[in-house]
Amino acid sequence: MQARPLLAALVGGLTLAALVGAATNADAERACVSGTRDGGYAYAGQQASHRGHGVRATIALSRTPNVEAGHVAGWVGVGGPGQGPNGEDEWLQAGIASLPGMDPLVYVEIARPGTAPEFVTVAEGVATRESHDLAVLEISRRPGWWRAWVDGRAVTEPVRLRGSSGRWAPIATAESWNAGTAACNSFGFRFERVSVSYGRGGSWRPFVPEHRFLDGANVVRDLASAQPRAGVYRSLTGRTDAILPYAFLATSG
Repeated sequence: MQARPLLAALVGGLTLAALVGAATNADAERACVSGTRDGGYAYAGQQASHRGHGVRATIALSRTPNVEAGHVAGWVGVGGPGQGPNGEDEWLQAGIASLPGMDPLVYVEIARPGTAPEFVTVAEGVATRESHDLAVLEISRRPGWWRAWVDGRAVTEPVRLRGSSGRWAPIATAESWNAGTAACNSFGFRFERVSVSYGRGGSWRPFVPEHRFLDGANVVRDLASAQPRAGVYRSLTGRTDAILPYAFLATSG
């Protein structure tokens, strides 16, 4: 199982002091107590069975989050800690996050070797059950260059992730971080049309999970599944009714 990227950002004057941790078998007694893993992190998510050139999902808050400390987030992404050149940190993710005292927001995070992660707020005031189509995708004719997409629109300039082309198995996950305190955060994220791109530029097939990682009493419940070769859809905005995509619900315990 590969290491997974997590949210790490500065939002206004509020610091999300987050490092990137390794997702191993769950070793926590509860998801919300101090010392679960990596200083208060807890997960409910999946890693794809195959390496890919992008990942996408329609993500919504299935219930109003309660964030006492730190953050909760639901995201899709590629890369992770130690996954870049010479074992450096490198990743790209897009998701929905919620912090104490703030309305949920849509964000993109970029981590490149030798620099601090860059956090981009794309939209604020995300309502419960309001869905957004989120994706990270390698550019067709530029191996190792990526963009993040929100609702069918590219929201970043091309991002170079050195040595990344065809190396990473994509991730779709919910996470909670309680800042290493005893605070209990609650979350619920619905992931629909979860897909992996089997080629640069978007050759999308349904996401087939290989690794499931859970902490404490967190739950991942499958809502729909499909074989990876059941069909292909090429556009970030296109719909193909004949294809049954993968979907799941991730909730806190």
